[in-house]
Amino acid sequence: MADIQIGSSAWRLVEVGRVLKLEDGSLATIVEIVDHKRVLVDGPSSDPKLAAPRGVVSLAKTLLTPLVIAKLPRGARTGAVKKAWEAAGIDAKWKESNWAKKQLQQERRKALTDFDRFKVMRLKKQRRFEERKALAKIKASA
Repeated sequence: MADIQIGSSAWRLVEVGRVLKLEDGSLATIVEIVDHKRVLVDGPSSDPKLAAPRGVVSLAKTLLTPLVIAKLPRGARTGAVKKAWEAAGIDAKWKESNWAKKQLQQERRKALTDFDRFKVMRLKKQRRFEERKALAKIKASA
């Protein structure tokens, strides 16, 4: 007989302590599951752009992140959630994630003026020229 290994999936589960990204861009953690479509969330982030007030949110309007606050009790109040949030270092973990970095880059690009876009184009052309010059030098020596 063959050995059967049973393991859990790598899916992001809706669970108490899971950190969500709400549709307004803020972060919150699941405190209580109301029903199969709604959860009670609380987002005590120290960054005002990422903070979210406590309330019931539809799961259809959220995105599950890979971050989880371990051992957060069901129905925890805001003070307990804030302590667990800071202990888990959620703000720092979020800022280090590729998701947050990509979002920050998109915001920066959206805020560029026409002249800024022109300067970026010139820098890209300059970089491309230097790369091609180095490549031609390597090809010539080979």
